[in-house]
Amino acid sequence: MLAARCPSCDYVYEVAAGDEHEGFAAGTAWADVPDDWCCPDCGVRDKVDFVPCAPELAAG
Repeated sequence: MLAARCPSCDYVYEVAAGDEHEGFAAGTAWADVPDDWCCPDCGVRDKVDFVPCAPELAAG
């Protein structure tokens, strides 16, 4: 999976970009994100709730 979107707030985790604030370097695979991780924007959804989506790197 190259990107995953939170269904509550539309936060997108992109493998290519990672999320430095969350401690995930660019290129960190979705499978390597801990199972107990939750959305950093809304805190409502857990990793299991995220849905695959197309990367949006151009929007960042």
